[in-house]
Amino acid sequence: MSIQSLSLHDEDTLGQLWRLQHVAYRLEAKMIGFQDIPPLLDTMETLQNCGETFYVCLDEQDGELLGAVAVAEEEKNTLTITRMMVHPDHFRKGIAASLMQHVFAEHPDVPRYIVSTGTLNQPAVNLYRRFGFEPVEAVQIAPGVELTTFYKNKL
Repeated sequence: MSIQSLSLHDEDTLGQLWRLQHVAYRLEAKMIGFQDIPPLLDTMETLQNCGETFYVCLDEQDGELLGAVAVAEEEKNTLTITRMMVHPDHFRKGIAASLMQHVFAEHPDVPRYIVSTGTLNQPAVNLYRRFGFEPVEAVQIAPGVELTTFYKNKL
């Protein structure tokens, strides 16, 4: 398993990422009861032009895309984790944790990291809490659907 930066200019790679995103986020949509999660609305073109930096976890033997994380510097002194996805066939193998560690290693001097997830997405909430993220806000985005934003501040 290796983690590397991803270029969205290669059509094959972009297609793999788009398929991974749809498989992973369909599960979250079902878990939280909300089908309009923004990554599920992406086309190949909107994904390619999203302006985010992607890091992917690849199987070293066959090059299969096992997981991916995307980040964006949306505000000064903050890095937002905009997407986190792991292929369901590879859950509970430490892929999301490895991707998180890679983000911190690639962006060590950021004073604040931000991430949001569906409040009912317990695996994601557990992951972020394990990495020191604390909930700062919960917002209802649809009837019965809540999105929690977490911060991790550098000491």
